[in-house]
Parts: sequence; structure tokens; C-alpha cells
Amino acid sequence: MPLRLGSEMPSIEGATEWLNTQSRPQLADNQVTLIHFWAVSCHICHETMDDLMRMVEKYTPQGLQVIAFHLPRIAEDANVQKVKEDISQFHLTQPVGLDHARAVADRFENEYVPAFFIFGKDGKLKFRAAGDKGFQKVESKIQEALAQE
Repeated sequence: MPLRLGSEMPSIEGATEWLNTQSRPQLADNQVTLIHFWAVSCHICHETMDDLMRMVEKYTPQGLQVIAFHLPRIAEDANVQKVKEDISQFHLTQPVGLDHARAVADRFENEYVPAFFIFGKDGKLKFRAAGDKGFQKVESKIQEALAQE
């Protein structure tokens, strides 16, 4: 059963390695959080990455914190060098956890890439979606969450 709206954010512990940061990031209280799962072999992930990064740049100054998790779909996805190349190519600035043991995805009850989870300032799930259709709603849901007290 997927993580339900209103659920508390699961722990983000369990990444096999962190990129773009020295260690597991500490999530700030009272901030909207976007958790983003993606994979190097995912065509839709690549198609949406530029728009996602535009949102990261636009909404981070307004209080959005973003953490990405690379979730391999096939054995070749576990190649860390390929992940680093994608991070560079798509200019990912947010911390990226390698969820190659599926510890985080399992806690989030997620099996999809791309997948997006938005948690409000209260730490509760406000929105979840997967794929390109779900991605179309991410920006408006970020705006809604940031506007809530």
C-alpha cells in the first residue's frame, strides 16, 4: 500500500552513498520538502530533470528543501560513475542519496521513477505522484505547500 496523504515523512537513512553533500543531510523543521526518486536509465526522469531543477532554483529561496534519491531500475544503473555524469549533465545541486539497497524507497513504499513526494511544513505528506503525468502537478503542489502556514 502506498504512503498515504497525511503520513509523517519516513526516515531518509539508508542511502549507500551521498553525492553533492558530505553526509546525510539534516532536514530542517518547518520547511516544505520535496523527495525525488530517479534513475539514470529512466527516459522520463531525464525529460523532466531540467524543469525539476528550474523548480529547485525557484523555490529553494522560498523555503523548499529538496533531496533526490537515485533508485536503480536495472543492474547497470548501479554504476556510480553514470550517476555522477547525470548529476553533472542535469546540474543537480541538491543532495543525492544512492538508494541502491532500496532502503529509502521501501520506507517510502515507492517502486517508481520518477517519483515525487511533497511534505508540508508540518512534516506530513501533502502530495505524491509518479511519472510524467504526476510531474505535471508538482510545481502547483509545491506552491500550495509553501503557501500553507
